[in-house]
Amino acid sequence: MKTMKTLAASTVAAMVLATLTGCAGMTQREKNVAVGAGVGAVGGSVLTGGSALGTLGGAAVGGVIGNEVSKDKR
Repeated sequence: MKTMKTLAASTVAAMVLATLTGCAGMTQREKNVAVGAGVGAVGGSVLTGGSALGTLGGAAVGGVIGNEVSKDKR
């Protein structure tokens, strides 16, 4: 079972890296959201021991934080 969790976490990390290679045409805000979601997914997975719900929750929270960081400060 631990091998499956490790494999799942590695797969998610590889998918995030593969996705980020296609960021050339993205705006800075879109890049921040993508990076935030990727980091959040890895963090959520680590904190919950590989739980799918924790990974998705971390990705959602990370995406929101990435979006908020890139907003104009007026």
